[in-house]
Amino acid sequence: MAQDDLKLSVARAAVKYVPEGKIIGVGTGSTANFFIDELAKIKDRITGAVASSKATAERLAAHGIRVFNLTEVEEIPVYIDGADEITRSGAMIKGGGGALTREKIIASAAARFICIADESKLVATLGKFPLPVEVIPMAYKLVAGKLDALGGRAELRIRDGKPFVTDNGNLILDVFGLQIGHPLRLEEKINNFTGVVTVGLFAQRGADLCLLGSPDGVGTLEFGN
Repeated sequence: MAQDDLKLSVARAAVKYVPEGKIIGVGTGSTANFFIDELAKIKDRITGAVASSKATAERLAAHGIRVFNLTEVEEIPVYIDGADEITRSGAMIKGGGGALTREKIIASAAARFICIADESKLVATLGKFPLPVEVIPMAYKLVAGKLDALGGRAELRIRDGKPFVTDNGNLILDVFGLQIGHPLRLEEKINNFTGVVTVGLFAQRGADLCLLGSPDGVGTLEFGN
């Protein structure tokens, strides 16, 4: 079964968790894109969505789904997004698409966070996927040195021959070679580095539920967050 088929299966399953008449949070990335396309089929049943990136906002709008700023809404009953890695405790690495800061903001505002992923994203220990860290541009070398001191190798994210710039106007350092045995502890440590906007560890606010796609169907992992 192709990976895109697994992503589509969890996207379809996630639609069942969308409450009627509400504004929901929507993530960024390839799996989130499948969800947006499925959400479009029931767009008349929701009020709209808060997007975690400009790309997501554009995709939602193209489907005729009203996009709200977070400052315009009183509540977000559910936030639905993918993950680059997730553990059985609900901790995640996110930010492969570069939207980690806005994703973390919306996740923190949501009553429930539902992760949608294919089975390849479920890991025993986080860190095989490089850990994204969004940084203020003038501080990226300073922060890279501190990240290297943790035992990883921080590299500036490059796209099309140029430094990748987030929707917030910042840069991303991808940290390779980490084995993250204590995600919450590391999240707090890196977030305290001067110049860091946020780290792509979602442990303090991990997933409440994960819909995990496999060739045998969509499984459910529930967490105690």
